[in-house]
Amino acid sequence: MLAFNIKQNRHRFGISQAKLAEKAEASTQYISMVELGRKFPSAEMLERLAFALEIDSLDLFSPPPFPEGTLHKLQKAVLADLEKAIAKSVSKAVQDTVSSVIARYAMESKTG
Repeated sequence: MLAFNIKQNRHRFGISQAKLAEKAEASTQYISMVELGRKFPSAEMLERLAFALEIDSLDLFSPPPFPEGTLHKLQKAVLADLEKAIAKSVSKAVQDTVSSVIARYAMESKTG
């Protein structure tokens, strides 16, 4: 979450890793490693990064808010996919059952 939020806020301001590093008094390589999740900043560095990004340091650990309606759209899409999958499964089960009944009927007709 931290790496994602730093990168997102950096992009929101349209600044490079080098510019963020300069503002936070860190190296560009260090900022890159933090954004990749390979380094975890000290409390002091978290404060400097938050200050450089003009956000509260707690916001570095907060999940981003979902745009309004996103969850509803996702729910509708999942339900539509589920309905398709169920319909496909039911159709296959019906076809398999019909094929089985026909095969049994054909066998009984030959032997009967």
